[in-house]
Amino acid sequence: MRFGILGQTRAWHGDGREVPLGGPARRRLLASLLESAGEVVSADRLADEVNPGEAPSAHALQSQVSRLRTALGSAATIERAGAGYRIVVPRDDVDAFRFERLAREGRAALREEDAERAVALLREALALWRGPALADLTDSPAAVRLEELRLTALEDRVESELRLGGHRALVPELRELVGRHPLRERLTGLLMRALFAEGG
Repeated sequence: MRFGILGQTRAWHGDGREVPLGGPARRRLLASLLESAGEVVSADRLADEVNPGEAPSAHALQSQVSRLRTALGSAATIERAGAGYRIVVPRDDVDAFRFERLAREGRAALREEDAERAVALLREALALWRGPALADLTDSPAAVRLEELRLTALEDRVESELRLGGHRALVPELRELVGRHPLRERLTGLLMRALFAEGG
């Protein structure tokens, strides 16, 4: 089973069929477990996510955990552990962790002057994004961290494509990116390099 938290929380069977997760409370619960896959998440925190703005309810949390276990079946195990729960899934089955691995490998390839491999890895990493990270959760520090990693991977991909001579095609994209992120000095520098290489 594959899981997506780079956008709305989703899950897919191995054959590509989407798993019906149910309503927003169950999506928030799954997102909270997946952002810390393999680690224990406190029941208090999960209860807050299941019913944001309301008094934490252990009963409501247990009910949602039970329904989520039924929806996921044997493909993922949700364990009670100490004062919380954890989901046991291979980290590479979660798009956020797969993105981080591919982005790391892409950056390493860029450092090793293998721009073609870097472009392939970074494009694969960025293609995993379907919207804002952890879109079902509110005020998640992990979402801020993932967005920063996405922008860094985007910069690495542009850097790799510039090294392969793709400056002309990159200028419009870079102009748009600099307009959206005017304080990112690296993007501005990449735009200047692309314009210089183009002669403009």
